[in-house]
Amino acid sequence: MIFKIRQDEEFIPLIQLLKATNIAENGSIAQELVNDGMVKRNGQVEYRKRAKIRREEKIEVLSQTIIVE
Repeated sequence: MIFKIRQDEEFIPLIQLLKATNIAENGSIAQELVNDGMVKRNGQVEYRKRAKIRREEKIEVLSQTIIVE
């Protein structure tokens, strides 16, 4: 799946991205996914729930891949 960051924004926080792509129903579920080590950022597990996700990054979670543009 492809997610486009708004033109006026430089990044999106990881938890917000998980909610915006409907992978997580709400913030607490998104936090659980991150805390449990289920989210990979560019191939490495990402434990920071407020990590700044920028264009051209790849997020993998629950057998889904998000390409950020």
